[in-house]
Amino acid sequence: MEKDNEYYSDLAERAVWDETAFRELYEKYFRIVYNLVYVRVKNATTADDLTSEIFLKVTQNLSKFDKTRATFATWISRITERTCIDFFRSQGKREEVEWDDVFSPPIAEHEQPEHKLILNENKKILMKAVSKLSEREQRIIELKFWADMSNKEIGEVLGISAGNVGIILFRAMGTLRQKLQGKI
Repeated sequence: MEKDNEYYSDLAERAVWDETAFRELYEKYFRIVYNLVYVRVKNATTADDLTSEIFLKVTQNLSKFDKTRATFATWISRITERTCIDFFRSQGKREEVEWDDVFSPPIAEHEQPEHKLILNENKKILMKAVSKLSEREQRIIELKFWADMSNKEIGEVLGISAGNVGIILFRAMGTLRQKLQGKI
């Protein structure tokens, strides 16, 4: 049985005093937070540092979490978003790294080099197309596909309605389809 947002929100309330509950939250959300950070900063060392900073903020503020105001997924995503924004403000600009590094699923050794070359080329084409979308469209795609969040949760993180998230996502996917038609 898959655990839902309500389960993790209840778990977050217990995690204030229950180390086992916190460990379960950490195990559930670590990869999600790390992926969201990495896709923004495109640097493993920076992503490690920011993810550590985010979980430090979570532990320091967990007693302030209120499940009547937001789900735990939304709450931790907001902390992640704000931490990334603060990082970029302090840096003055984003680090330029190949988007290809973001999508590097392990490829079986027995696969032919030609297949790997085509796969890498397709990833570059896809990420180049995504990078041409607006900042808001990119954030929505990140939250939808890397954090596996619902439109409602994305809306809560970005301060827009779930319906608006759906419309922006639909248009962004249409734009990507047009840009990628015949290229992948």
